[in-house]
Amino acid sequence: MSHSTASPDVVPLPEAAISMLRASASQACAVLKAMAHEDRLLLLCQLTQGERNVSELEALVGLHQPSLSQQLGVLRDEGLVTTRREGKYIYYRLASFEVIQIMQTLSELYCGKVLKKMAGR
Repeated sequence: MSHSTASPDVVPLPEAAISMLRASASQACAVLKAMAHEDRLLLLCQLTQGERNVSELEALVGLHQPSLSQQLGVLRDEGLVTTRREGKYIYYRLASFEVIQIMQTLSELYCGKVLKKMAGR
């Protein structure tokens, strides 16, 4: 016999709902894991401003080509960014509404402070 410690007004979720929440949590964990790297996060922050090509990203975040390509590859493989080719340039942009929302929030919380300080100089 199990004794529940939940308050009487807490209604347990059906198993199907719990299963769906676990799947959503798993997706969120995958996105956050891919973001949990300084270089990748810097790249994503730059992409909140709009589409950028590899040369622009290299200049904006100060990463050299081998490391930049590796980190962009991880972001692409994890579905956080998409690409398009125009001539000899490859352009990157944030891939989904969810990623855009997460990055806008992180940008407001963290990048905004730095950018305001820089603008105030």
